[in-house]
Amino acid sequence: MLKTTPLIEEHKKLGAKVVPFAGWEMPVSYKGIIAEHNAVRTSVGIFDIGHMGLIKVVGDGAFDFLQKVTTNDVSKLALNQCQYSILCNEAGGAIDDVLVYKMPMYCLVVCNASNFDKVISWLSFQAKSFNNVSVGHYNEYSSLALQGPRAEELASKVLNVNLSDLKRNRTLWWRDIIISRTGYTGEDGFELMVSKKEVVKIWQMFIEAGVEPCGLGARDTLRLEAGLPLYGHEYDEETTPLEAGYSWAVKFDKGSFVGKEALLKEKESGLKKKLVGLAPEGRQIPRAGDNVFTGEDLIGKVTSGTFSPTLKKAVALAYLNPQEGQLGNSVEIEIRGKRIPAKVVAKTFYKR
Repeated sequence: MLKTTPLIEEHKKLGAKVVPFAGWEMPVSYKGIIAEHNAVRTSVGIFDIGHMGLIKVVGDGAFDFLQKVTTNDVSKLALNQCQYSILCNEAGGAIDDVLVYKMPMYCLVVCNASNFDKVISWLSFQAKSFNNVSVGHYNEYSSLALQGPRAEELASKVLNVNLSDLKRNRTLWWRDIIISRTGYTGEDGFELMVSKKEVVKIWQMFIEAGVEPCGLGARDTLRLEAGLPLYGHEYDEETTPLEAGYSWAVKFDKGSFVGKEALLKEKESGLKKKLVGLAPEGRQIPRAGDNVFTGEDLIGKVTSGTFSPTLKKAVALAYLNPQEGQLGNSVEIEIRGKRIPAKVVAKTFYKR
């Protein structure tokens, strides 16, 4: 039985194509992926992200606990601020990549929908080593993402709140809505955690204001243009944050944390693989699992690929041998049995 967010009937009213995703019934598109993608790049779009996992961490030991189980430095968080971080296993592999919020009465961990059961189980197990730490599902709330260059204008207008002073990765409470200036598209925007009792009304207010509803299809093309990782593609339990290019979110000087020894060893001995961008020639689109070659040598695999509506060309992310993953190197991608020339490029294809 697929799970649904409180907005499932709203999606169907708007004619969304609904598909199974990570155990949820979710909209993949409404008018079409390219139209929705372009709306976010040029104006504003709204996504139902109610499938994302919300985990509340409470207790006097919450900060020490999160410092132990995440790679980033929780001590650097100000009140009402969030940070990107990774939960690692002892081998340094990624259990999930998350956002950690420091709220007035508790901490909040936002994880990927596909990993929610695994993450809350792992955090609950780790919490047994700490006195007075409780980990639980924050299931009273559902989430929306408002993204695009007009996000501030529309959010301020619809919610009747001034958001001009809210900085990136900062959060405020507004009439029982947690508003954070975060997102997964490469654009400015806000993620709203809204009471499940109110989320349909808030969604309808944005739709009535002319905000374009957007599905998972556009969310994927947007994040890929921005070079952002997707768990199960760029991250898994065999892949470390150093390999994924997120060493900036691993703070070795903060003290002990799960996976630190393995990551330090990897840092000292060198990476076995490296996440890079690929720019193939022509219009054929690489897909996850496609092999990458230099001559007859297999040097890696594509993790994600798409046609970029903004750049109007194919783009891909891939893990390559570090020596072959240098910017400007020429490689070949095997797409449906045919070798396509490509260049190694920066993995952030688009910057606003």
